[in-house]
Amino acid sequence: MTNVPKHFGGAGVDVFSWCLCDAPLLLLALLKAGVEYHEFIKQGVDHLVSLYCDNGFPCAVSPELGKFRGPGRKDDCCPYATLIMANLLSYIPEYRDSQVAVSSVKVLLSLWENSLGQHPYMFYMGTDFRKLKAPSCWYDIVSVAGVLSKYEFVRHDLRYLEMIAHIRNKQDNDGFFTPESVYLKLKDWDFGQKKMPSPYLTYLCYRIFERLEL
Repeated sequence: MTNVPKHFGGAGVDVFSWCLCDAPLLLLALLKAGVEYHEFIKQGVDHLVSLYCDNGFPCAVSPELGKFRGPGRKDDCCPYATLIMANLLSYIPEYRDSQVAVSSVKVLLSLWENSLGQHPYMFYMGTDFRKLKAPSCWYDIVSVAGVLSKYEFVRHDLRYLEMIAHIRNKQDNDGFFTPESVYLKLKDWDFGQKKMPSPYLTYLCYRIFERLEL
């Protein structure tokens, strides 16, 4: 249920709708919950895949939200939508090695390579992006590196290796990682502070390394 004001291009009333920055997460949740793929999930995945453009996935919404879109140029990709679509497709055998999945990964690698000059829809890969943070639920280096680690072909990509090196350089002498940025609502968790190593953040990093056989 969403209400997008008229001055943002919406209808100004409560409507059931979806955005490409949330729909892939809902489909992935259904997939992980064991819901039958072909009967209940595939149609939605196929529709989202059909939205792919040459430069990644765009800022797209269901018709109920009218002309609403995020703060970026219409022809730019949405890095976050591209990230969570790449994540969703990594779990689906028929799409895991598809051109759309591979191209999405390459778009994210290109954004890293050109991080000083490209930040579509205000998704920067700057100083804040490079801070270690948990949980892995938004657009940051641990989240992006985690998704990309699910694609075997990135293992020898110099851009990805640079990303991994940036993470590893923050490891302490005992092999742990300390959060450099936190979500204040999660301050009671081990990853909700910046003074001590976090077992959970360390787990997220080691899971990436394990996939890469490092």
